[in-house]
Amino acid sequence: MSGIVFAIPGDIDAPTGGYGYDRRLLREWHEAGIEARHIALPGSFPFPTEADLATTERLLAATAPDDVLLVDGLAFGAFPEALAARFADRLVALVHHPLAMETGLKPEAADTLRRSERLALARARTIVASSPTTRATLETEFGVPASEIVVAAPGCDPAPRASGSRGGAPLRLLAVGSLIPRKGYGDLVEAAAAIADRAWTLTIAGSPDHAPETAAQLRSVIARDGLADRIVLAGAVGPDKLAQLYDEADLFVMPSLYEGYGMVLTEALARGLPIVTTLSGAGAEALPDAAALKVPPGDAAALAKALARLIDAPAERRQRADAAWAAAGDLPRWSETARIVAEACLRDRASARNAARGFREKPMQDQRAREQD
Repeated sequence: MSGIVFAIPGDIDAPTGGYGYDRRLLREWHEAGIEARHIALPGSFPFPTEADLATTERLLAATAPDDVLLVDGLAFGAFPEALAARFADRLVALVHHPLAMETGLKPEAADTLRRSERLALARARTIVASSPTTRATLETEFGVPASEIVVAAPGCDPAPRASGSRGGAPLRLLAVGSLIPRKGYGDLVEAAAAIADRAWTLTIAGSPDHAPETAAQLRSVIARDGLADRIVLAGAVGPDKLAQLYDEADLFVMPSLYEGYGMVLTEALARGLPIVTTLSGAGAEALPDAAALKVPPGDAAALAKALARLIDAPAERRQRADAAWAAAGDLPRWSETARIVAEACLRDRASARNAARGFREKPMQDQRAREQD
C-alpha cells in the first residue's frame, strides 16, 4: 500500500497558518492510522539555491518508489520543471496560495515564480487547494484543469467561547498573523489612529522574523502615531498564549490584502468573537454576514469605520458574537480536511478506502468535544 511522504520546506513548527495546516494533516493521519511521514526540505524556498535544489532532489529520490510525494506549495511552486518531471507520476501539490501573489515581491521575482509554478503544476498528478478561491486562481491564471484540483479547506477545533474584557476595561482588539506586507497591518494601524478617541487596545500576535523591514516600519508608525501604549506587537506566541489572547478578546480583526483562506477567521468564529475583516480570501467570503463586518482590502478608512461602528455599539457586538457562536458548530473539522487530502494522495482504491475508514469515527468524537465545551 502506498504511503504519503509530506515534503515541507523550512521549520514545520513555525507559527504560521500554512505550517499549522501541514502539522495538523500529519497529526490527523497518525491518529487515523494512515501511513505518512514528513521530510524537511531546505528552508531557502521559494528562492532555493542550486545546492538546495540538489538536496531536494536527493531527498525525494530516497523515498520508496510507491510513496506519494505530497509537496507543500512553498517549495512546489519553485520546483524547476525538470525536477517536477522526474517525480511527476507520484507528485501531489498542496497549494495554500500561489507564490507569485505574495505582497511585496519585486515584479521580476513574481514573474519568475509565476512561470515556475505554472510549469511545476503541469507536472503534478493531483493538486490540493486549501480553498475554492485558490482553486479558481489555479484554473484561471495557471491553466490547471478543474478535474485535477481537490479542495481541502482548513478545519477548526471546537473551542470555549471567549470571555472578553471585564468591567470598565478598554475594548480588546486582536489580530493574528506574521508581520509581513500581505497581512495589511499598516492599514490596521492607520485605521486605529483614526479612532484613537475610542477606548480600545490592540494586540497583534505574529512573528516579525519573516519580513524584518516590515516589522520595523510597523513599530515606527505605531510610535509616530502615539499608539505604543495601546498597540502591542506580541511576536510569535505558542498555542497556550494564543488561546489566552482569543479568550480575552472582544473583537477580532483581519486586515489582510490577500489570503488563500485565512484560518484565523474560523479560529475567531469558533470562539464566538465578532469580526471585522477585509474581503481578502475564501475564509472572509464564507463568514456569516451576521457575525462579521467585511470591508475592501487596502481601505484603511473603511476598516476604521467598521471598527468604530462595533466599538460604539455594544448591542451590535453582542448580536454578532452570538451569530459567530451559533455558526461555530457548523465549522468543518480537521479530520475531514485530512481525509480529503489523504484520498487525493493515495492512488489505489484499497488505500483510499482505508483512509476513509480511519476517519469514520472522527466526526462523532468532535461533536462530543463540542458538547462538552
